[in-house]
Amino acid sequence: METITIHKAKTQLSRLIEKACRGEEIVIARGKQPVVRLVAIESESGKRKPGAWKGKIKIGPEFFEPLPPEELEGWE
Repeated sequence: METITIHKAKTQLSRLIEKACRGEEIVIARGKQPVVRLVAIESESGKRKPGAWKGKIKIGPEFFEPLPPEELEGWE
């Protein structure tokens, strides 16, 4: 974990962001007092995997039956 001053962080922000994206943690300090931590944001979603739900969901034959008239009225 690298600790740097606010002034140095302002002058080297691009380099610090690259380091954070590689997984390093940077602490930014006001004088000798740490005030913030610069870390990369983790990806919220992974890659989609086709067929991941195979065998986990079952669709019954009633799914393919026509909707009752009272429910169809709501769609029109």
